[in-house]
Amino acid sequence: MALRPSGSKPKPSTLSIIFLSLTFLLLITTFRPKPYRNDVGQLQNESPEEGFHSDIQNPRWYDIVSEDIHSKIIKIGLVNMHGSVHEPRGLTGTVTVDFERLAESRRWEEFFPEWIDEGEISGTPTCPDIPMPRFEDYGELDVVVARVPCGTDRTEGEGVRDLFRLQVNLVVANLLVRSSWKKHGVDRKVYVVFIGTCAPMLEIFRCDDLVWREGDFRVYRPDLSRLKEKVAMPVGTCQLAPPIAEAVLQLIFIELAVHLLPLIMTISSYLHRNGGQEAWRRNVRFIQNATLYQPREAYVSVLHSSEAYVCGAIALAQSIIRTNATKDLVLLADDSISKKSLRGLKAAGWKVKRIERIRSPHAKQGSYNEWNYSKLRIWQLVEYDRVIFIDSDLIVLENVDKFFLYPPLSAVGNDKHLFNSGVMLIEPSHCVFETLMKQRFTLASYNGGDQGFLNEIFTWWHRWPTKLNRLKMFLNAKEHKHEILENPYMIHYLGLKPWMCYQDYDCNWDMLDHHLFASDSAHSKWWQAYEAMPKKLRPYCALTKSMDARITKWRGRAKNASLRDGHWKIKVKDPRRLGL
Repeated sequence: MALRPSGSKPKPSTLSIIFLSLTFLLLITTFRPKPYRNDVGQLQNESPEEGFHSDIQNPRWYDIVSEDIHSKIIKIGLVNMHGSVHEPRGLTGTVTVDFERLAESRRWEEFFPEWIDEGEISGTPTCPDIPMPRFEDYGELDVVVARVPCGTDRTEGEGVRDLFRLQVNLVVANLLVRSSWKKHGVDRKVYVVFIGTCAPMLEIFRCDDLVWREGDFRVYRPDLSRLKEKVAMPVGTCQLAPPIAEAVLQLIFIELAVHLLPLIMTISSYLHRNGGQEAWRRNVRFIQNATLYQPREAYVSVLHSSEAYVCGAIALAQSIIRTNATKDLVLLADDSISKKSLRGLKAAGWKVKRIERIRSPHAKQGSYNEWNYSKLRIWQLVEYDRVIFIDSDLIVLENVDKFFLYPPLSAVGNDKHLFNSGVMLIEPSHCVFETLMKQRFTLASYNGGDQGFLNEIFTWWHRWPTKLNRLKMFLNAKEHKHEILENPYMIHYLGLKPWMCYQDYDCNWDMLDHHLFASDSAHSKWWQAYEAMPKKLRPYCALTKSMDARITKWRGRAKNASLRDGHWKIKVKDPRRLGL
């Protein structure tokens, strides 16, 4: 029945019902469905059967896919399969997918450079091409069977950074996506079978989508809405990632519109004539409210091992809230955080979840990053579709809700081909967490902490603009004032933290080896966030006697050395000193 405004009783319209049905179909097929999850952890732990062999003529995987694909002829595409392959039981149509292998002269650093101009200097940068098949030659495939390269010249303990491996994974993903696009945007059931000792890339083929594994065979039924996001991304961080979720929806909408637009226009014209524009708007608003799936998303931070960052986490939450963010705020905290601090964190806006901390196996005992692997717990937040993790030594200056419209793992570049794990978008997953927990003993970390480890797990990631995680670090010796000139979304406070200094100036100036982290402009922005806090939260950022003694000691050393910046001359007026 058509909607009617309060106080009026228009007669139901058959065309209105048709319009609502078609609009419902249009919207529900263009928006992301609730994620399908299965317990693949158990599947991954199963041992292969004794005596299992990889006979491609009568494969066991064929039974798995044929039960779900109800067709007499199952079309199979073969990717990177060497030698002749016979059709299983004579019931399939098998094609070999041809593509030009990426030139061996190409290097990973070309696709994952340390720096790009982000389109601000000479326009949008481009990436080198990765050759793909002529997809129109293969039509719609039901199954793609592929052999995944293990990677060449791989150093023990490091992740795989092999361009041919990346190429094969992207070829398979594109074949599946193009086979799934049907009329009216309805996805077909498509499968991929990976053969070999090496698994597909975790960043492209989710372990949640693994439906069967035995020996060297893995069968995936990909979540195509997510896979479409991946194939629409740049091939590397040689380009900024676009807001791809929005772009994919637009592509699907265009495809649907080709078939439905004439009918919708006829119906909308009728409704305009008979119900008026206001009735039209009410119908559209009703459909939108009834059908749009609202993804579950959150900003997340982690506190572990000590209360040194409680103040930072409170300031972070308050800064996010001031930007009118619409997502949940979730804080993971271990038992080192006292009940008193928890009350302050909750009052600041965090939903607190207790965790057990995780030791970094490659960190030295007692080091600052000994328990940094506790950050891996964010992958256990499976009640959320996507989360943006933010370290507790950042503040948010502008609303960043729009950055949830990216696929995982998205982050800002750090150095070389690496990303900074202080701000990153991830997709929680039990099986990814289990994978991380297993791999932490075999994959090394260049810095002993989570950032080095995660860069070996997720070698294929997506570049966000630098101002989303503006590091408070100045490597150019000519920048004496260390001003942050651009308008960053967030500032990442490296070195001594603002709450560990006086409010009057950045105490990183007092240490010559910390000058690269010193910035009065960035320091003042943090204290502006502090001043905007409710007064009841400020005591959690109190200046302790030990903190004051440390600052005083280094001020004295800076004075004795007559450091030219002259910050040691500043007369301190920090009101927190009154409480000492």
